[in-house]
Amino acid sequence: MNPEVPAVLMQLAAVVGRCAAPDVPEAERASDLAITAMLLGLAAEVWDGAAAKLVEENRALRALLGLAGADDDLRLSALKAENDRLRAGLIAAQIAAEKAGDVGRQEAIWAELVRATERRLLSVSLV
Repeated sequence: MNPEVPAVLMQLAAVVGRCAAPDVPEAERASDLAITAMLLGLAAEVWDGAAAKLVEENRALRALLGLAGADDDLRLSALKAENDRLRAGLIAAQIAAEKAGDVGRQEAIWAELVRATERRLLSVSLV
């Protein structure tokens, strides 16, 4: 989720506030509000699936790294912190696999990275 949804919402709030000013040219106001509406829709899409995606990814990373554990705290901040920790472990595992020449392990890691990218596709994604 980059950028994070709260940061996007704060920026959109600023745009909407600015559009309320009477001296904003009509074409600029219309353009800003159309983009804001689109981004709000995407923020809602990202926000709605964020916890589920992080839990799914954390499970996949734990399995790949051979770690036990579960996501007991389902706050997005906690899930993201755990995801960051597991991704750091994945980087270390990739480095170790490369040094050891473990092609199978490298392929498994890359396959999970592809799945992680696919999990993040949005309704407007071009790929």
